[in-house]
Amino acid sequence: MLAAGVEAFAERGYHATTTRDIAARAGVSAGALYVHFRSKEELLHAICRRGHERALALVGEAVAGADGPEARLRAYVRTFTSWHAREHLVARVVQDELDALDPEHFAEVAARRRELEHLLRGIVEDGVAAGAFAVDDVPAVALAVLSLGIDVARWSPRSPGRSPEQVGDLYADLAVRMVRA
Repeated sequence: MLAAGVEAFAERGYHATTTRDIAARAGVSAGALYVHFRSKEELLHAICRRGHERALALVGEAVAGADGPEARLRAYVRTFTSWHAREHLVARVVQDELDALDPEHFAEVAARRRELEHLLRGIVEDGVAAGAFAVDDVPAVALAVLSLGIDVARWSPRSPGRSPEQVGDLYADLAVRMVRA
C-alpha cells in the first residue's frame, strides 16, 4: 500500500490522487486501503514519516563514521543527496506534499526535518569553530545545502549519466567549496 501511495502521489499529487487510484496500483479493492490506514492522509503521513526517518538514519550513520568537519560535511551531503536521487519518488512525495498533512502529523514530520537541519548546522558550526570553514550565516548555508540535495529528486530521474552516488559525490564537493575558508 505504501509503494502504491508513493507512486500515485508522485505522479498526480496528493490532492489529485484518489483512494481508488492507490488501491488500483496496489491491486486491491478500493476499501482495502482502510484496512491499513484510516484515511488517505494517514497513508501520506506514514510515507512522509518513514521517508524522513530513513534519510535521517542514513545521514546520521554516515556522519558518525566520518572524522573532522570536512569529512562529516561530505558524508552528510553525499548521503542526503544520493538518497534523494535513488529514492526520487519517495523524496518528491515527502518534500512536496507536506502541506496536505494534518497539523499533528505535520508537526511530527517537521520535527524530523529540523533534526536533519540541526545536524547539518552543527557540522558547519564545528567547521567554523575549527577554522576549516568560513561561513558568516550558518542557517542560510545549511538551508542552501539542503535545498540542493532536495532538488535532486525533481530532476535526477530525467538526467541519465550519473549514478545517485556520483551525484552525491559531486554535491559533496560543491558543499565543501561553499564553506571552505
